[in-house]
Amino acid sequence: MNLLVTAGNTLVLIDRVRAITNIFTGRTGATIALAAQERGHTVTLLTSHPEAVADLRGGAAPPTERWAVQHYRTFEDLHQAMKGRVRAGGLDAIIHCAAVSDYRPAGVYAPDQRTRFSADGRWESSGAAPRLEDRSAGKIKSDEPELWLRLVRTPKLIDLVRAEWGFRGILVKFKLEVDVSDEQLLAVAERSRRQSQADLVVANTLEGAALWAYLGPVEGGYRRLSRRALPEQLLAAVERLHAEQAHG
Repeated sequence: MNLLVTAGNTLVLIDRVRAITNIFTGRTGATIALAAQERGHTVTLLTSHPEAVADLRGGAAPPTERWAVQHYRTFEDLHQAMKGRVRAGGLDAIIHCAAVSDYRPAGVYAPDQRTRFSADGRWESSGAAPRLEDRSAGKIKSDEPELWLRLVRTPKLIDLVRAEWGFRGILVKFKLEVDVSDEQLLAVAERSRRQSQADLVVANTLEGAALWAYLGPVEGGYRRLSRRALPEQLLAAVERLHAEQAHG
């Protein structure tokens, strides 16, 4: 199979020197990509942390056959790279592990001299009305008593894979939740899978992320797997689905 694996975190820029990101390092996606290459598949790894490949291989050189790594930094980098690769065709499966930013900055503001934010969560002003002044710049100055960052939703990249980019192969989604029960996690994961028209979802919690994950639906349900077993079990499930598609 020809696989695209995404891994790592995305940056969304506040100004030219500051950004918002998340804590994820791309090791899970890199592990899956390396396992896929070892199973004989052709792999493109889109990652913000290409160094994870060397770390996982103990400093050994990366594979040279059926293997390519493309580095990205920002949400827009990943958006454009995924769109271009999917629309180019030839992919049999996409495993979307990347921890993509849900929001991006759409302005930086400071209250004017007569405006303040009260302790009970309301804007107040000694003037006609509360007013925020735009402080967006190439490098936002650091002398303001406080700044307010406006965030707007980013597109869900995995939701574009089928609906806008026309992908018809095997699609795998990753879903992370915090402070939920296993039952809640699985309910959220299945709704999320259907929304994105994904074939499989890997679901876990932040608290258990280093130890286990659920994979499904496999044989009609979800399996709880150790993190060590996840790459091989996931790839085996993808291979079965691909074989079923190939035979109609």
